[in-house]
Amino acid sequence: MLPEHSYAGKVERVNVSDVSTLRAAVLGPVRAWRAEEELALGSPQQRAVLAALLLRRGRPATIGELIDAIWGDEPPAGAVTVLRTYISRLRKVLEPGREGGAAPQVIVSVPDGYRIHLSEDALDLSVFERRVAEAKKLRTSGDLVAAGELLHAALELWEGRPLNGLPGPLAESERSRLAEQRLNALEIRLDVGIQLGHHEEVVPELSALTTGYPLRERLCELLMLALYRTGRQVEALAAYRRLRKTLVAELGVEPGPPVQEMHCRILAADPTLRTPAAPQPSGPATGAAPAAQPATHAARPAQLPADLPVFTGRGSELAQSHALLPPGGEHPTAVVISAIGGMAGVGKTTLAVHWAHEIAHRFPDGQLYVNLRGFDPTSTAMPTDEAVHTFLDALGVSPEQMPGGLDARVSLYRSILAERRVLLLLDNARDTTQVRPLLPTGPGCMAIVTSRNQLTGLIANDGAQPLTLSPLTPAEARDFLSRRIGAKRLAEEPQAADEIVARCARLPLALAIVAARAATNPSFPLRAVADELRDSHGSLDAFTGGDISTDVRAVFSWSYQALSAPATRLFQLLAVHTGPDISAPAAAALAGLPLREARGLLVELTHAHLLTEHFPGRYTFHDLLRVYATECAATEEAAADRDRAVERLLTWYLHTADAASKYLTPQRPGVPLTPLPEGCRPLAFSTYDQALDWCTAERANLVAAVEHAATAAPGTAWRLAAALWGFFYLRSHTHDWHSTNQTALTAAREAHDRAGEAECLTGLANALTAAGRLDEAIGTYQQALPIYTELGDQRGCSRVTGNLGDVQLRAGRYEEAILHFHRSLRIDRALGHRWGEGIILNNLGEAYLRLGRHEEARDYLTQALSVQRGINNRWVEGVTLVHLGTVYQQLQHYDEAVEHYHMALEAHRAVGNQWGEANAIGLLAEIHLAVGDREAARAHWTQALRLLEEFDHPDADEVRAKLHALDGPVIRLAEDPAA
Repeated sequence: MLPEHSYAGKVERVNVSDVSTLRAAVLGPVRAWRAEEELALGSPQQRAVLAALLLRRGRPATIGELIDAIWGDEPPAGAVTVLRTYISRLRKVLEPGREGGAAPQVIVSVPDGYRIHLSEDALDLSVFERRVAEAKKLRTSGDLVAAGELLHAALELWEGRPLNGLPGPLAESERSRLAEQRLNALEIRLDVGIQLGHHEEVVPELSALTTGYPLRERLCELLMLALYRTGRQVEALAAYRRLRKTLVAELGVEPGPPVQEMHCRILAADPTLRTPAAPQPSGPATGAAPAAQPATHAARPAQLPADLPVFTGRGSELAQSHALLPPGGEHPTAVVISAIGGMAGVGKTTLAVHWAHEIAHRFPDGQLYVNLRGFDPTSTAMPTDEAVHTFLDALGVSPEQMPGGLDARVSLYRSILAERRVLLLLDNARDTTQVRPLLPTGPGCMAIVTSRNQLTGLIANDGAQPLTLSPLTPAEARDFLSRRIGAKRLAEEPQAADEIVARCARLPLALAIVAARAATNPSFPLRAVADELRDSHGSLDAFTGGDISTDVRAVFSWSYQALSAPATRLFQLLAVHTGPDISAPAAAALAGLPLREARGLLVELTHAHLLTEHFPGRYTFHDLLRVYATECAATEEAAADRDRAVERLLTWYLHTADAASKYLTPQRPGVPLTPLPEGCRPLAFSTYDQALDWCTAERANLVAAVEHAATAAPGTAWRLAAALWGFFYLRSHTHDWHSTNQTALTAAREAHDRAGEAECLTGLANALTAAGRLDEAIGTYQQALPIYTELGDQRGCSRVTGNLGDVQLRAGRYEEAILHFHRSLRIDRALGHRWGEGIILNNLGEAYLRLGRHEEARDYLTQALSVQRGINNRWVEGVTLVHLGTVYQQLQHYDEAVEHYHMALEAHRAVGNQWGEANAIGLLAEIHLAVGDREAARAHWTQALRLLEEFDHPDADEVRAKLHALDGPVIRLAEDPAA
């Protein structure tokens, strides 16, 4: 039986082609190889598409971004079609062994775009960047020989001009960026060569480079040093004069301080220039002024704040942190940097201080601590100069020895630490720029940095190991309360304790505030404390600890106030979204912004730890941050602006769901949509998989959107519920199917929207049918039918009549079902509604099949097949082929039955109908069992079971029972035609 709402599941296709030997190059002409065979990548524009995907490093690129990359602001007509052609051709080149039905593994489709999957080692640019980064670490640790060798190996990967021969704005901009990376690596290699004493060897290369890049001051500085060390002082000074003349003539500026300082030192014949110095990663190895000598009696600072006596939890985070240091108490052989990040109030400083105390004994020369005031409510961030001065004081440098400028102070600070094993705790950092000059270079030191911002630059360029803190686990949160108010009190009221943990959203600061209130009022039952939290839910009033540092609202505000104005607005608007998370395109619709701009703002919020990117491209609030965002929106964003944002978002969900339904249920008429508001750009899909994947990812948000629309936009509520019916049936989400239609039905009735009421009644009855609640389904259809009649909607009448027949068919009332089907068929044929006609003919065939009237069944099913193939409705075609196969199976014409089941299997796989595929495979198993081939039957039922278990379909239990029954005697179907 096949009601109009029926639609079965998607098959997860298996790709057997081997892509592990693929590699690609962009540091020169764009090329690709499989093993040793170079691949023909096609036209320059096609190679530009591949390059654009490669440069994303596995991140998705939207169709719009790819079009911009190739054609810029003037794309040709049909650019989307041309782009998809390029993608198709590249897939054939990169995966020639991929079977027609198998999903691509290299260039894969994502919502509104594509993504390329290659290992890190498969792209020359990734290998280059990794080698350079490792070389920097080696240089910092003093292993100059190894650093130089690695830099040589990195630069050998270049085969000329990057992205050579590619058209488009992306190639042009990326060429400049990549060329700058190569020059930076060259400068580091030449600097290392000078430090190793290879002055003579680097002079010719530096001379050529300064000619080619006459404005590049760092190259001139290195050339001056190399010439001076080879005894060519006059040429070194001449190089400076050339640089200065060029800068003044072309830019009207003087050379920068490092080059000027090198010039002065050469003029003064500074003796320290003659001998290579230890590497200084923050600047020229020998370009800084000679460091002042540290104090004769070195101080041993011990500046760590006191550890928290009741510290608890964070076992996995502490284990991860301890793993950064060598085992067995050995001293680190390179600088170790740990960057601890997370949202306000999550306990970054508490963890950092506790861990620092645990490892302090491994740093015998002391511990330094500074609060950098990056997010301080009462003062500005600490200037780097002040922090360095504070550390030099602690290290015993007298006022007479204190250098005047920042560079000189940093040089002295690092010189002192180079010979010591010191632990540094740099707390509450604003950004990487504030931290970097404070990092030691000595191999025995360690720096722990905490920040509310993601210190990406510190991680990427300085080798910092990130540790992002999340709220406590439920068990840790209970232990947190137990340590502060006593285990006995928690044991007496376990339910109240659990509610307190939930209301505090497991945030340490919130738990500490509530625990302090409970501890200072020991006579209060925990139930009363939980009631206070519940009564203030929706605000942060309960989380005020008496001073600004223990007020959750104030602590959140320090991060909030550091945002840009556009990010502030997006943060507020995100509070009106009622779903559990939000995608970047949905956030763009909410804010009425282009996707690229919205993504930038989401990155800003994520870096500030005001939002969490829990899955690539998907973002969520911590519960208390959502409350804070709601408060901010209520006070700072006009109600009309919030309402417009809600309208944009709900309409975006509606139009995108409708676009998905056109792939999930092709040829089925949809409901009329509400107009798109300005700034709302719904997604478009190009494949069935894209549409289904989007619905799966957004399922919880779509349900929440229907609930939100029920009060904000009832017309959108019932339309969105109607657009989702195919997906809900496809994945057996019967509960969501029922609840969304029930919610939308209530809203439509309150709005006196008769068309919406009829649509929701039909959808609700469909869900009841799928759940097996047949009597309720019949009653609900019977409520819908007079409304469609009242509205003059003949297609609606036909749909309900046909679905009533479907319910009667399921209930075993075949003659009644046939009467309903014939009524529906007459209406569909009069309307020319081929979609409905094909389904009804199929259902009539099934009804006669159930009655054992095989000739009539075959006649209707053959007619159904003709209609379905005429409109290319492969989904229903697959179902009809199964029924025809069953006709032949019951007539014991097994060859014809097998042939039709295989054709059905092909149709189901073509549209991704996973339930239909499993059903056809199960029927093939029955034929194998009928002819006595137990093992073939077992193999087929095992395959069917695997498919059904992937989306937890209830039919899986029936297949398990059949597999279990194989151990019993064989019952041949030939002996029981009714089986």
